[in-house]
Amino acid sequence: MPLHTLNSDGSRGLARRQCTHEYKIGPLKKAARELLGYPHPRRVPRGVYAEQAIGISADEFIRAENSGLRFLRNVFPLIDLGLDRAACLDYLSERGFADTVKSVCVGCPFHGNAGWPEAVEFDKAIRNGYLRATAQGQPLHGRYFLHHSCIPLDQVDLDAPAKRKRHLTLLTDDSAEAADPDECSPWSCRSGASVDANEAA
Repeated sequence: MPLHTLNSDGSRGLARRQCTHEYKIGPLKKAARELLGYPHPRRVPRGVYAEQAIGISADEFIRAENSGLRFLRNVFPLIDLGLDRAACLDYLSERGFADTVKSVCVGCPFHGNAGWPEAVEFDKAIRNGYLRATAQGQPLHGRYFLHHSCIPLDQVDLDAPAKRKRHLTLLTDDSAEAADPDECSPWSCRSGASVDANEAA
């Protein structure tokens, strides 16, 4: 995951982003190859492919991307059915799943403020990097944080109002806290510019 860093010279940045490839794309590619009968390093023959259904809703169609792989084709059933996020929530509610939570990693640094309290312990654990790497002599160039402010989570003012427009909301109230954060992609957490911002452009 792209941890926020406070470097020794006082500058801020992002550490290596690994969650998208290591925890989403990599495992999905591996599973597709195995299901097709061509595990790495065997070459998947031309014309042989798997379809992978991605749950991006119709109001976020701009996030729909090809896999970039010949043997793996992304399909978007919610877009094909014209279901936006509100329709998806209605569908879940009608079937007894009204309390379904959004899928997002606890330690994702693209959380909105509402997602931070449960991540405080994780934030403390990553402060000084990966212990094995440090023990092996790999230098630490700064300290790691989940929150973009590069302040420990238990010291961040999580009640501060949002300063920029966010994605469409899953919740029903109008508060800034209800707005979704920009999160990672592809295949797929939330990512990219807000739909409203794109329509206004």
